[in-house]
Amino acid sequence: MVPVDLTHASRLDRALQMATDLAHLYKAEVIFVGVTSSLPGPVAHTPQEFAKKLEDFAADQAGKRNITASGHAVVSLDPAVDLDATLIKACSDIGAGLIVMASHVPGVSDYLFHAHGGRVAEKAPVSVLVVREN
Repeated sequence: MVPVDLTHASRLDRALQMATDLAHLYKAEVIFVGVTSSLPGPVAHTPQEFAKKLEDFAADQAGKRNITASGHAVVSLDPAVDLDATLIKACSDIGAGLIVMASHVPGVSDYLFHAHGGRVAEKAPVSVLVVREN
């Protein structure tokens, strides 16, 4: 399972490469999980449009990286608040064996508000590989 924020998909290179390498090594499917709200947002106007864009992203990655991939869109009432719990539930729902998750270089705000990768790693029922993006 690879959580993706389609708004920042161009900044996921290292995590996507790590997931690709693991998929090749273990002949595993990569499931890209995206979380959206039911309200219009910067990526899509509806959850259905978001799901289509996530599937398109997965198909594009599958073609570029020679992997088997799919998208799994999840609707949350408030993704900013529920993101960690929503990702952990998605992990169980799809039966993921590993989460490969992008992170960022810690800044001042991370000492006040914990990063999503750390919280998901703490609570997830499977191993979480947090890949630091530059």
